[in-house]
Parts: sequence; C-alpha cells; structure tokens
Amino acid sequence: QVQLVESGGGLVQAGDSLRLSCAASGRTFSIYAMGWFRQAPGKGREFVASISWSSSNTNYADSVKGRFTISGDNAKNTVYLQMNNLRPEDTAVYTCAVRNSVVPLFNYWGQGTQVTVSS
Repeated sequence: QVQLVESGGGLVQAGDSLRLSCAASGRTFSIYAMGWFRQAPGKGREFVASISWSSSNTNYADSVKGRFTISGDNAKNTVYLQMNNLRPEDTAVYTCAVRNSVVPLFNYWGQGTQVTVSS
C-alpha cells in the first residue's frame, strides 16, 4: 500500500500561483509514476499531469501546458504541482495518485486538496 497526503490548496485570484505537494509513504519503492488529477463541481475527474519516477519524463493535459509544472523529489517521495497564471476554470479538487507499474493505471489515490480561483 502507498499512502498519499496532499497539501497546498487554497483560494487565490485569477493570475495567481499555487504549489501543491503530495507526500507518499508506505511501499514507496513500488512507485513507477505519480500524477495529478482534478475534479471540478459537476464534472468528471480529469488528468492534469504525470511524471515518471525513474526518467522524470512528464506529461500534461493540453489545458495546463505552459502554466503548470510537475516535478518530483525521489528522496522525499514527494511530487509537486506548480500552478501559474491560474484561471477560474482551474477551480477543482486536486488529487495526486501513484502508478506502480508499466500498466497505465493509477492504483493509489490521495484525499484531494481544494483549489479555488476567483475572477
């Protein structure tokens, strides 16, 4: 099992920045990749970004490319999401997740942290 705890959410204005953190514990040696997802009110969960734990290769949703940056600290088993130039449509609960194999399936999920962007 891998446990995940997110932090860093909050209420900001459009154009502001936030950095989310997600600390993993437990069977962290099994981490293959970590990612961030978000769910806005009344909408389904949406992929935001992911990072490979061994190669540091990253992937982003088109909606956040150029504004969000995902990074990881293997020593701390922590993944970050730097969010710049936030927009009201970025308002959502942001959740981090762990993928522990080459199979493209995230197995473990955090509880989520609320990000609210006012216009």
